[in-house]
Formats: sequence, structure tokens, C-alpha cells
Amino acid sequence: MFKKLALSAALALAVGTTGAFAAGGGDQKIENIKFSFDGLFGTFDQNQLQRGLQIYTEVCAGCHGLKYVPLRTLSDEGGPHLPEDQVRAYAAENFEVYDAELDDFRAARPVDHFPENDGVGAPDLSMMAKARAGFHGPYGTGINQLFKGMGGAEYIAALMTGYTGKEKDEAGTTLYENTAFPGGWISMAPPLEDELVEFADGHSNDVAHMSEDIAAFLMWTSEPKMMARKQAGLTAVIFLTILSVLLYLTNKRLWAPHKKKGGSV
Repeated sequence: MFKKLALSAALALAVGTTGAFAAGGGDQKIENIKFSFDGLFGTFDQNQLQRGLQIYTEVCAGCHGLKYVPLRTLSDEGGPHLPEDQVRAYAAENFEVYDAELDDFRAARPVDHFPENDGVGAPDLSMMAKARAGFHGPYGTGINQLFKGMGGAEYIAALMTGYTGKEKDEAGTTLYENTAFPGGWISMAPPLEDELVEFADGHSNDVAHMSEDIAAFLMWTSEPKMMARKQAGLTAVIFLTILSVLLYLTNKRLWAPHKKKGGSV
């Protein structure tokens, strides 16, 4: 039984590794970042998520939506954890949603989702970090998903900092060279620049730090229950380990007399 389990685990690891190599190939330049939520015991940094929310609101929301994210989750523990009154004020001040009963737009409420925004063909960011999770870290090994993080956050941070300053026109569209984007050219202009956003906590607001903040926030939008799953998974592993030891000792105790009899015959 144990041999079969070991063989299955090795096969799963091999499949994960193969997929990661395929996803991480090419000329993309993406480096691993030590995010607070990496690893078995990692957790989201509440202050970082709040800074990422601010960057999204002031910079990204003009083009990108978060249609799968309920506004009320901004107050959840393990997330940005804003007070409920701040969530209500944030929703009302920043977004409008269409209300079918009123047949008109109204100020958003915590029960609503972030509005969808695809007017310029920009992708929704709700699941962006999860969609890029196949990267699995810079070394292309599937085990990095466990020890070095999902990979999607690293991709987003690298995308924000990967602009070289070179541009070209192609079919009437201006493209910008980006070392992290597949193919090397992207139609999105550099969204961040130093000191673009001022943080209340006085945190550094250069492009590198802001890139990590928005990447962490988008990781949370795609995996809001990550911390709960980690805790549940760790609890299950501990329980199964203890159960395995108890079963082994019980089995040994039950069969010990029979083995002695068999040895004396």
C-alpha cells in the first residue's frame, strides 16, 4: 500500500514538473519574489493588500474589472480586513452598478461585486494571478508551487516592471516591449511610475514596490480562501500522520503473537 502511495506521489510530482517547464519556457524574464503568503505557513500581509487595493482603485480600475470579487470580502479576516463602515464608504464612493429593479445605476454596496470593466478590451483581473499560476516560480519545477508560491503573483510583478521603454507601431496599434510578456510586446502602456500613488502608511512607492503590492492584491482576489485551505490542509496532514502511526502500531501489536507462533512451528 505504501509503495503504491509513494509511486502515485512521484507520478503526480513528475506531471506537475512537466507542466511547469512548458508554462515557464520561452524568453520571459521572471524572478521569484518572497511574498508573505508563500509556503505552507505563509499569510497575506494586510497592509500590503490595502496598498494593492489602493493601486487597483487609482490606477487599474479605469480599464480592468474584478467582476468575481464581492466588495464585502474587503472586510474579511485574512484579506485587506477593512472595517465594514470603510467598505460601505469605499463601495459608494468609487463604483456604480446597474440595478435591474431601479432600471438605473446606483452607488455600489458591499453586497455587490466589483463592477465589470471591459470597455477597452482589457481583461478582467479577478482570476489573473490564478490564470498565470502555471509558471510555478522561476526554476520551472512543480514543487516550487508549494515552497515558492503560486507563480501568478511573480508574473504580475514582473509584468509591471518589465517595460524596457521601447515602442513600435503594428497595424495601427502601439506596442510596448516587455520582458515578462509572452512574445515580448504588449499593447498596454506602462501603468506604473515612481510616486504615482501616495500611501497613508508612508510605504515606498517606487515601481518595484508597487508592483509587488498590486501582485499580492491580485493574488488575494483569485485565492481569497488560500489561508483557510492551508490551515485545513495542514490539519489534515497532521491528523493523517498520527492516524498512520496509530494504525501501524495497532497492526504490529495484533499480528505479533501470530508471527511468534508461525516462527516456532
